[in-house]
Amino acid sequence: MIDLEVPKKFKPLVGQAHQVAEEVLRPISRKYDLGEHERPVELDMLAALIDGMNEGAATGGAGAAGVRRSGGDGDTGNRNGSNLSTALSIMEMCWGDVGLLLSIPRQGLGNSAIASVATDEQLARYEGKWAAMAITEPEAGSDASAIRTTAVLDGDEYVLNGEKIYVTAGERADLVVVWATLDRSQGRAAIKSFVVERSNPGMKLDRLEHKLGIRASDTAAFRLEDCRVPKEDLLGSPEIDTKKSFAGAMQTFDNTRPLVAAMAVGVARACIEHTEQVLAKAGLEVDFDKPALTQSAAASKLLTLQADFEAARLLTMEAAWLADNGKPNSLQASMAKAKAGRTGVDVALACIELCGAAGFDETELLEKWARDAKILDIFEGTQQIQLLVVARQLLGKSSAELK
Repeated sequence: MIDLEVPKKFKPLVGQAHQVAEEVLRPISRKYDLGEHERPVELDMLAALIDGMNEGAATGGAGAAGVRRSGGDGDTGNRNGSNLSTALSIMEMCWGDVGLLLSIPRQGLGNSAIASVATDEQLARYEGKWAAMAITEPEAGSDASAIRTTAVLDGDEYVLNGEKIYVTAGERADLVVVWATLDRSQGRAAIKSFVVERSNPGMKLDRLEHKLGIRASDTAAFRLEDCRVPKEDLLGSPEIDTKKSFAGAMQTFDNTRPLVAAMAVGVARACIEHTEQVLAKAGLEVDFDKPALTQSAAASKLLTLQADFEAARLLTMEAAWLADNGKPNSLQASMAKAKAGRTGVDVALACIELCGAAGFDETELLEKWARDAKILDIFEGTQQIQLLVVARQLLGKSSAELK
């Protein structure tokens, strides 16, 4: 039976992550929001500490490190592993700052992608490297299956050509996980991911984006021009299996979407807690034991936001728990991402309304959290894409049957 309370063994980890968020991330949050594209050097030491905690504990440290699907060994008991521990850590860290979390060396979404599908040999070879993930293209935004970047085998190397945009941590990372197609005529089944060294001369930085939110995190656009990659740097099997279609590539999303949902949960919690403090200073206390209709309009609204937050948190934990226990979680991963992404935005904007001028002022972080929250409803699959995935799962329809 699934238990969605924080497991006892993870409570020290959650405490560590919260301490990092409170003492390291929040104090420099505004500094790097204003200094967009300035590298947060304070995170180098934090990354080293996280690496040490990851090596010294089976449950990992207080970061956003990669996760790997467990299970399949016949164990019928509950398993709380790296997916859940990472999600819980991210919730706490994003209570501090989302952009800074995404800027911590060796804690990128590319690391999660590698951890999801890499072989043991590849895991050992990429150990200690910071990996970004490059999926989106100018003409293939939400539809990852429409990727146009090509990968052609030439001897012992693949030659990649194409364009990638919105690559989080793309400039600072050591590696970039690039999605490309081996044969466009084969559709989804031919899409594979390749680990490309950031120093590869065939990967050219085009620009860094200026953004609404998560401004501490660099977001890059690349051009791949005859970018040669050793064939052993292809993640997973090089075979084009039309029966499995996009399943191998999509396994990455099943593991990373709950992590993005966890980011939104962390931001939503920060907004709610800040708003409670603002309202309390104004003399308005929220009573969680009384019906919403018997309280003030502001208190009633805050109770509604709290309920949405709790639903998003539990969906996120369920999706991570299923991955830890080797169970299919595509439906739950998309449900968590859809619910948490929308909740993060709705909560942040509603909290600004409740706080009034205090919520719109740059002397507080609430307006920044509202700007940061929007990207969490977009990347790793937009709200609309998540609802489409959920509909296909519930109705038993393929992507060709339900577009």
